[in-house]
Amino acid sequence: MSSILIIPKRIIAADKKGSILKNYSVEIKDDRIARIEKVSAVKLRLFKGEIVHGEDLTLIPGFVQTHVHLCQTLFRGMADDLELLDWLQLKIFPYENAHDKKSLAASVKLGINELTLSGTTTILDMGTLRHQEVIFDELISSGIRAFAGKCMIDINDLFPKFKSTAKAEVNESRLLAKAFHNEGNGRIKYGFAPRFALSSSAKLMRETKELMKDFPSSIFHTHSSENTDEIKTVKKKFKKNNIEYFNSLGVLDDHSVLAHCIHVNKNEVNLLKNKRVRVAHCPSSNLKLGSGIAPIPFYLKKGISVSLGADGAPCNNKLNMFNEMRLASLIQKPKHGATAINAETVFRLATIEGAKALNLENEIGSIEIGKKADLVLINLDNSIHPLVEDDQSMYSRLVYSGNENDVQHVMIDGKWVVKNAKSQIFDQQEILLDANQQLKNLLKRV
Repeated sequence: MSSILIIPKRIIAADKKGSILKNYSVEIKDDRIARIEKVSAVKLRLFKGEIVHGEDLTLIPGFVQTHVHLCQTLFRGMADDLELLDWLQLKIFPYENAHDKKSLAASVKLGINELTLSGTTTILDMGTLRHQEVIFDELISSGIRAFAGKCMIDINDLFPKFKSTAKAEVNESRLLAKAFHNEGNGRIKYGFAPRFALSSSAKLMRETKELMKDFPSSIFHTHSSENTDEIKTVKKKFKKNNIEYFNSLGVLDDHSVLAHCIHVNKNEVNLLKNKRVRVAHCPSSNLKLGSGIAPIPFYLKKGISVSLGADGAPCNNKLNMFNEMRLASLIQKPKHGATAINAETVFRLATIEGAKALNLENEIGSIEIGKKADLVLINLDNSIHPLVEDDQSMYSRLVYSGNENDVQHVMIDGKWVVKNAKSQIFDQQEILLDANQQLKNLLKRV
């Protein structure tokens, strides 16, 4: 049994009490947190294992992102300044359609490297139409914790080359789930991912939800209510708004994660609450695509599950959680007032609420005895801050002042994936060189 003792300056636990602990150590045994106790000189002398001296660092839970597209990382900066449907039709669908196994692997490596270096330890990823096994192989070997699944498309009026059939999509998803659900010591789980209402038929949606019964703890992951033109088309086609349509198909429950949910009516808000649906809020993406600002303060007041995600690199263009936390708070203030969504609330959306969205709150999302050791050591003391420290100033440093460069060490499942701000999994120069070559090759196929 391997043992690691971490001695930070402080612990921001994200537990139910919102604990911030000073002069405490955290002991890891194998992949779990075994002890959290006062630092003891005697214990240090007797400890047999790795001791990490982080007396100038803050220990936080790893960030949980509930909506990302690793397959799109290669396309960063290549689909700027477009609205959603044009973005899909003119850029993203043609690019994803041109992926082969090598370009997809390069894209996924780039994304995971960026995510882990900036403190994200768990993701819900929506894959692409083909070669999903490549994404799973990279997820497993990288050490990250993830829900993932092939993107399921059987209708595509925007780009007809990029689709399959409902039967083929369900059959392939079943085989992938059999092969990869609960792989990687349980780190990897399946997230069934019909793309959105306009690209996945009612038959595909229903059969996907039925298929989930064979894979306990799997997730239903799709986009919803992101763009006004999208919603107009959905309403014209189905005589219902987006979430109302999903409800009519029977796909909404506490294992459903809907990305965005910007434009919703009162009935849909009630459906989100009563069906215990999880909303994945992606503030950067929503702003960059001009989609709008989701009514997050209202969702939180109603008790609706909200968590955060960066979405994909072509609509962000960063994948780090610091960007999303800061924006998640700031964009609400002009409309709802300066007190709307404070820093502590946002930090919890990025950690324990993300874990709850994935039904993993008993495993990850906070620093508590018995939970998985998904941890981040971060430097919050590298610039001038109030001399008197209180809990609020700690959250302020994280949410309003923090950035990816502050992350020093990252642990997932009790193993270091980042040490001294350097990936222990990827060679940065190597994956960048490969990505550039694979992008050149891909563009020839578009």
